[in-house]
Amino acid sequence: MTDKLTEEGKFTYAEAGEGPAIIILHGLMGALSNFDSTFDHFSSNGYKVLIPELPLYSLPLLKTNVKNLAKFLKEFLEHKQIDNAILLGNSLGGHIALYFTKHYPEKVSALVLTGSSGMYEKAMGDSFPKRGNYEYIEQKAREVFYDPAIATKELVDDVYSTVNDRMKALKTLSIAKSAIRHNMANDLPDMKHPTCLIWGKQDGVTPPEAAEDFHKLLSNSELFWIDKCGHAAMMEKPEEFNKILHSWLTSKNI
Repeated sequence: MTDKLTEEGKFTYAEAGEGPAIIILHGLMGALSNFDSTFDHFSSNGYKVLIPELPLYSLPLLKTNVKNLAKFLKEFLEHKQIDNAILLGNSLGGHIALYFTKHYPEKVSALVLTGSSGMYEKAMGDSFPKRGNYEYIEQKAREVFYDPAIATKELVDDVYSTVNDRMKALKTLSIAKSAIRHNMANDLPDMKHPTCLIWGKQDGVTPPEAAEDFHKLLSNSELFWIDKCGHAAMMEKPEEFNKILHSWLTSKNI
């Protein structure tokens, strides 16, 4: 997908397809390529799909938080002249989608959350970052997936590079702390948007009980489980993920 990136001012993004807009929001350590299969499937099946690069490491440190990432999303939608969108977020991306929906509900037609933060999660937490320890980073990256082989050397190298860059490490911690501060539990009952929850049964980052709580608090939600799957269902079980989501969108006439 990186060969399809467009740069316009402060925005870098991939876009393809025609139809209702799906905005994909990646996670804290998530590359745009994690969504290759989802991007290709839905852009070929009646949707305009856009994936912006979130400014996780380009905002000033004090502005590196969920609030300003949601503000960036608003500016991106305005730039693309999109008034109403389906927001699809994994991990931190789901949290940004929820925060955005709280403040701009009229701009959201539906939510798709997979391994979303916003309730509670085992973030990098107390042990992050162990700079310089490649084996530790490799172990942590593999724990994200049910099948540790998904954590390729390229993926581990990217994470290792991030945590060993002092400013990136500080901004990563800033976002993680912001995610805890901006807990969405009290806001979820007010969100009436159709919501599709797709969760890996073996998600060790945002565990199954988080999915169940999202389902309980979001009154217009449906919860779908993918077995033998960790924190990034769209990456680990892409065909199953796309099938569930496509069927759900069709059933909701979205």
